[in-house]
Amino acid sequence: MASCSVCGKGVSFGIKLSHSHRRSNREFKPNIKRVRALIGGACRRIYVCTRCLRSGCVQKSV
Repeated sequence: MASCSVCGKGVSFGIKLSHSHRRSNREFKPNIKRVRALIGGACRRIYVCTRCLRSGCVQKSV
């Protein structure tokens, strides 16, 4: 699973709790997109989470 190349967000783990309170492990996967971005004046493809895209941490190339 890829992680965000800007903030480093990756898979995190937690516990799934059913209605009868049986507990089992689960994982929370980040919403990661592969985008073309300008890095150092060059256009490169990187994996970026949608929060970094929305906040303007990445400048997308056209």
